[in-house]
Amino acid sequence: MSLNTGVAQTALDSRGLAELRYDAGQNKDSEETLEKVAGQFEAIFLNMMLKSMRQASLADGAFDSSQSDLYRDMADQQLSIDISSRGGLGLKQVIMRQLGSQAAEKIEGTRAPESFSTDTVSRRSALPEVNRDQLLTAAQQELPALQQSSAIAEQSKMTFDSPESFVRQLWSMAEKAAQKIGVTPEVILSQAALETGWGKHVIQKDADKSSHNLFNIKADKRWEGDSAAIGTVEYRDGVAVKEQAKFRVYDSYQDSFNDYIKFLQTQPRYREALKQTADPEAFIEGLHKAGYATDPAYADKIKRIMNSDTLAVISSMSGTV
Repeated sequence: MSLNTGVAQTALDSRGLAELRYDAGQNKDSEETLEKVAGQFEAIFLNMMLKSMRQASLADGAFDSSQSDLYRDMADQQLSIDISSRGGLGLKQVIMRQLGSQAAEKIEGTRAPESFSTDTVSRRSALPEVNRDQLLTAAQQELPALQQSSAIAEQSKMTFDSPESFVRQLWSMAEKAAQKIGVTPEVILSQAALETGWGKHVIQKDADKSSHNLFNIKADKRWEGDSAAIGTVEYRDGVAVKEQAKFRVYDSYQDSFNDYIKFLQTQPRYREALKQTADPEAFIEGLHKAGYATDPAYADKIKRIMNSDTLAVISSMSGTV
């Protein structure tokens, strides 16, 4: 049986934050919306405290792994939501009291006995009153940054141990990117799969930092961000030649998808390819013809992945998640 927490069960994920931003924009004067905003801030604060406590550990556990870290973080997120819904530290009530909210008085008596009581805190008359609209506006401005920070942290822990895990974890990002240029997610994921070996060979900046570069876009003079230099194979006049090249480094896989779309849309040589997005194979051939890669078989390799039974089965399952 699920617990009716009063705070969105998905408060710390992208959908929960997006719904909160929408509610705050549509119902600025709603007591219920104000209560949700205050509860969200308390849940996020509690989650940050738990993360800091985890990081204070002097050594890793004998059975710790990236997978266990992921599930532990998910448990901490849910714990933060549940603590906030049961009274938490009292931050929600403090925020609502500061705004003179009637809802704060209604929920004051429902807090758990062991919760922090705001009655022991004297309110300084010198503190200026906070306008409710200002708080909701601040919430709308701060939540996207918190959402992005959380997404980056989660993506840094992603590992791809099979084609299925590669597709499942990147599907939603590929789907959004594909919509921007009118192709299917399978096209973009097939290219990323070829470039990175289904995510197992993503370029590393150093031993403990991934480039998150799913499409092996090089860092030319126009790139102002970080880069990673590695040995690569290019084809010159049909002959494979080993070269040293710099590749772009991103903070997250989402940034890689975003830059891939921007790269195609801002480079004149890809205009013809972008006119053929309704035909996946023609689109891939157009990218190859425009010089995206020097491998003579580049387009054929992507099309084999794109038309394989493996990708078809995995993508059909991922699309329903």
